[in-house]
Amino acid sequence: MALINNLYSSFLGHSPEWYKKTIIGFLIVNPFLLWLLNQLNFDGGFIMGWVLLIQFIFTLALALKCYPLQPGGLIAIQSLFMGLTTPYTLMHEVENNLEVILLLVFMVAGIYFMKNLMLTIFTRLFLQVKSKTLLSLLFCFVAAFLSAFLDALTVTAVLIGVGIGFYRIFHLATSGKSFGEDHNYLDDSSLNSLGQEEQENFKAFLRNLLMHGVVGTALGGVCTIVGEPQNLLIANVADWEFIEFIIIMAPITMPVFAAGMITCFAVEKFKIAGFGTQLPNEIKDIFKNYSAYQKSNLTEQDKTNLLIESFVGILLIIALALHVAEVGIIGLGVIVLLTAFKGVTEEHDLGPAFNEALPFTALLVVFFCIVGVIHDQNLFDPIIVYVLAQSTDIQAPLFFVANGVLSMISDNVFVATVYINEIKAALDSGMITRDQFDKLAVAVNTGTNIPSIATPNGQAAFLFLLTSSLAPLINLSYMRMVIMALPYTLVLSTVGLFSVIYFL
Repeated sequence: MALINNLYSSFLGHSPEWYKKTIIGFLIVNPFLLWLLNQLNFDGGFIMGWVLLIQFIFTLALALKCYPLQPGGLIAIQSLFMGLTTPYTLMHEVENNLEVILLLVFMVAGIYFMKNLMLTIFTRLFLQVKSKTLLSLLFCFVAAFLSAFLDALTVTAVLIGVGIGFYRIFHLATSGKSFGEDHNYLDDSSLNSLGQEEQENFKAFLRNLLMHGVVGTALGGVCTIVGEPQNLLIANVADWEFIEFIIIMAPITMPVFAAGMITCFAVEKFKIAGFGTQLPNEIKDIFKNYSAYQKSNLTEQDKTNLLIESFVGILLIIALALHVAEVGIIGLGVIVLLTAFKGVTEEHDLGPAFNEALPFTALLVVFFCIVGVIHDQNLFDPIIVYVLAQSTDIQAPLFFVANGVLSMISDNVFVATVYINEIKAALDSGMITRDQFDKLAVAVNTGTNIPSIATPNGQAAFLFLLTSSLAPLINLSYMRMVIMALPYTLVLSTVGLFSVIYFL
């Protein structure tokens, strides 16, 4: 009995009791439910596939209660034992998404070694722009621009790094310490009265900027081949070049981008969905003091390091814009260049760079197991069959809606893969013309990129932010992300759908 009590106590660590019992309940009920469905001559695999998908989304929604890797991983392992997917399917999904995995492992680590440059740039931007609304528009626009030529996950990694840097500066100053001291920004007991009063306000302020930023990654990511992984996949199947892709997508992406910027302005101006938080002058003074401290304590070596980071940053933008190699490989090059020229040669100095991305990379592979269940149990087939059975006049809008809805609950790269292959098969068999194929390909790309911002599991960049070490610091939960993204989701999805109807 003592052994059982100890096992239960250590299971999922400090997660709430009700959460532990819920996960245990899932794991106990699932095999019996599959057996019962099969005994009743239902399609047990199909129904259980949807059950497991909902359970996995549950673990994502409660990421602040327990990191989803452990409970989600247990559900994924059970799906393998229950025969709902196979290790070979999982490996196939990993192979298909190897570029994304390499990006997370190497590019995010590369950005870590550029954090001084990033924090310097964004601190100056923060101090020079007085209006919160204008600052929000700049965060959204810059994230969109960078995502169009880099990629959304890389830009999100930058935003997370900047957010942690801002939070650390605030926490350090309101703990009565100097900027040069070591400090544990996870310990709130050291905060003075100002810090305690304004902490929630500052957290809300950071949530605003980061949500504008990650929505910006979606606005820019949909526009070019390199913006999102599925864009490159669709472009390869459709045989579109870089400029051709931009032009073909522009009738949808440009109105959506304009609507996104207007929405950013509106939610800040009218304080909708948790936006519009302003910072008092006392907090702004902290960052002014930090900027002054940086300037006065900047050594020649610091200046050299900033120069090195700037030079490598320019090389990074050029390499990504020209797509000279896969993004992850370019990220590895960034790590090599920055560590070599900045003198970071000890193994223990390299390790922290990988702390942010590797847990999320593991979670992503677990998610690919759930995607394998979707694939092997044909969960989306009824929707695909229905859409392709409709008249060609309404297929593009239906594809946009279907891809959007499925991407909200699944992986948008997987959804795009399924749909683009289906319409390519229809083109090859003569069911549709090349012109119709082009319209459907645009609908697939925009559908998987735009409405998918509704939930964190719809966009990898959103999920990366949700599961980052920054999210619990600023109380950014799954439902809070959904609520804050809602105005954007409604406006951008509506504008995107009408653009597909009238401009394709």
